[in-house]
Amino acid sequence: MKEKLNTVLNNEALMFWLFVAPALFGIVVFILVPIVASFVLSFCKWDLLSKPYFIGFENYINLFSDAKFWYILKNTVVFALSVTFFALVIPLVLAAYMNSKIRGSELFKTIYFLPFVTPMIVIAIVWEWMFDPNIGLINYLFRLNLQWLYNETTAMLAIIIVSVWKLIGYNMVLFLSGFALIDDTLYESAKIDGASGMKSFFKITLPLLSPTIFFVLVITVISSFQVFDLIYLMTKGGPEDATNILVYWLYKNAFEYFNIGAASAIAYVLFVIIFVLTAIQWHIRKKWVYIEADTQ
Repeated sequence: MKEKLNTVLNNEALMFWLFVAPALFGIVVFILVPIVASFVLSFCKWDLLSKPYFIGFENYINLFSDAKFWYILKNTVVFALSVTFFALVIPLVLAAYMNSKIRGSELFKTIYFLPFVTPMIVIAIVWEWMFDPNIGLINYLFRLNLQWLYNETTAMLAIIIVSVWKLIGYNMVLFLSGFALIDDTLYESAKIDGASGMKSFFKITLPLLSPTIFFVLVITVISSFQVFDLIYLMTKGGPEDATNILVYWLYKNAFEYFNIGAASAIAYVLFVIIFVLTAIQWHIRKKWVYIEADTQ
């Protein structure tokens, strides 16, 4: 018996599969099976009660012929691009400032990172109060009289502000890790050659930081297209669908209208959009990511 046990323990292939089996089981049950099931359901009509039946491409046809889909898609693109731009530029500037070894930088890093680890429900409650038109801090500080979350023209702006605010700390930490990999002697050499701080930033920092910028860009784009909790907690897609985006509309179709087929179709349209955008970014990285360009 002991010899058989030793044989099993010494069998590297068997031990490998024993260790990875729980993870593989989780991936199959909670990722692969739902992916396949939702793809099949996107060609079916199902209300969660009766049996699903096949209707072909009808869900996709109805989706693309619905004017509301294009309006919500526009909202999604505006939100995602706005969040991506500001959640890339602001953390990059802050990281560059923190990297200059200012006094109290560790404290500031902690403060900036706190929003990212704060539960979304807490963030939503606090920002709803800040955007309140009657007792809100923002209107009071800036002498405004805006109906932030209750006006079609300002609701999306408010959601973008909160999303960027939450992402700043996380992206800043990623940029700081990129700064840590840059050799300080490069800056010293540039300073000896008479290069200004701004010139060193554009000629040394940005090229060497480009792999980190690329990574932050990709994950920020993906997360921005998938936002749900903030919309659900703060605006529920309103007012008048001004903040309604694809993931929230997917949720409404699935769990309010009980139209699982349409919700699955929306999910795969969103998947295609994210996949295409990621593929484009992956392709053009060769033109601007320093390490990639250097190895061509």
